[in-house]
Amino acid sequence: MLNTNLTKCDNCFFKHGICKGLTENEFKSIFETTTQHTYKKGETIFKQGVKCTELIYLTEGIVKFVSDSNGKELIVAIDKAQTLLGLANILNEDINLFTIIAIEECQGCVINLNKFKIFTTTNRKFLFEIMSMGTQMFRSAIFNFISIAKKQSNGRIADVLLYLSDKIYESKSFSLSLSRQELADYAGCSKEQLIHTLRTFSNDGIITISGKKIEIIDHAKLLTLSRVG
Repeated sequence: MLNTNLTKCDNCFFKHGICKGLTENEFKSIFETTTQHTYKKGETIFKQGVKCTELIYLTEGIVKFVSDSNGKELIVAIDKAQTLLGLANILNEDINLFTIIAIEECQGCVINLNKFKIFTTTNRKFLFEIMSMGTQMFRSAIFNFISIAKKQSNGRIADVLLYLSDKIYESKSFSLSLSRQELADYAGCSKEQLIHTLRTFSNDGIITISGKKIEIIDHAKLLTLSRVG
């Protein structure tokens, strides 16, 4: 659903965080062609391998980054608002590296990619802000790959729970937006392994589970499981 009546962004992180290196006129140039869009749960925002002409500043919601390799989908990262989607396309070939899908209903500002790229070549401070944000996203994906490659399922699932608690929901008690299958895919294990491990964590008093709601009871023990893997 497209909405051309853009919400005022006087207090928006896109303006005062990501675009703080731009002049008022430079920001206005980007803003005047920006629109808002609502993405339904499960809707594809970007498709891997497709040429991209826009960026999305996610103002509400949670998304997953999916890589399709030889017909097998892998969740490489999970991110939430406020963040800029399509960062890799700024310094890449405008081809989406990942499929990005809304895990829950999301809101986003649709930004013209070419206009945005102009200011990364003429404004070093702005380019630095963009590269810094991009580095954080790829760092999360790399750490997840390392976890999958080096750890057993209990260590990987501990990593995922800690990441969701610390970075996505910012609480030790949260209701999952992800399905059990998505959680398993992100942890690099089967759904059966995930369910068994969560049950074990619950029996050991590390977490409690009620439907989609998870509460971390013993954070220290979960950190230990993450470290020993």
